[in-house]
Amino acid sequence: MLIPHDTRIALDAVVGLVNTAPEGSGDTDPLAGIEALYAFVQRYSVSGVGDLTERDRTAVLQVRDRFADVFAAADARTAAALVNQLVASAGTTPQLTDHDGYDWHVHYFAPGASVADHLAADGGMALAFIVVAGEQERLRRCEAPDCGHAFVDLSRNRSRRYCDSRTCGNRLHVAAYRARRKAATG
Repeated sequence: MLIPHDTRIALDAVVGLVNTAPEGSGDTDPLAGIEALYAFVQRYSVSGVGDLTERDRTAVLQVRDRFADVFAAADARTAAALVNQLVASAGTTPQLTDHDGYDWHVHYFAPGASVADHLAADGGMALAFIVVAGEQERLRRCEAPDCGHAFVDLSRNRSRRYCDSRTCGNRLHVAAYRARRKAATG
């Protein structure tokens, strides 16, 4: 599946945002403060972000929940409806741009948009790209029992099961190997 550079960056930000959700009811939110939101914006190179406030943080958390709903959608029609709502709420204004050394690409957020609208517009359109391509099943959650992080399966045969094969995948493979060895020596 060929994904343009700007769409890939937006998908990375979507996954990164979804994965900031607290895993358990007693866990603290990794985006609990403005400093954490600034760090997120910097990590994912979200452009055009000025001063951030608690209102921005609250709006970003709402966008995070909406992105998570798209990953949980049972079918493409449900995912499409969720993406349509997300993009419409952001007030998209597509514009061609070539900033920071990148070739021409499309920004879907209006100039001066809030960070939440920026994420909703660009992330929503990236998710729309996946749904339009008939690839909604690529929006997955890690199958490791103690993980559940979101990821976009970009493998050729859509066979990726873990958010990171070096951690979650390897840990489960090692556990299965040890269980087989124990059963064999039993």
